[in-house]
Amino acid sequence: MGKGIKALVGVAVVAGIAVGGYYVVRLVLDKKSVVDEAVASVQSQLDELDPVSRAAAVAKLTADEAKSLRPTKA
Repeated sequence: MGKGIKALVGVAVVAGIAVGGYYVVRLVLDKKSVVDEAVASVQSQLDELDPVSRAAAVAKLTADEAKSLRPTKA
């Protein structure tokens, strides 16, 4: 194989990695924007509650999340 072909293959591989990286970054940013919207929605709903209801809702959300993080017994 000549040097020109090796260089061309190298450039094609680097370009493929760059394009793949771009799409991965775009995918992550799109998912982050969806999560940010959901967090803003929940936060605005919590802000509308009175302090006692807000504390109860936060406690419930925290307890539910803690349960989901615990390993299940088989």
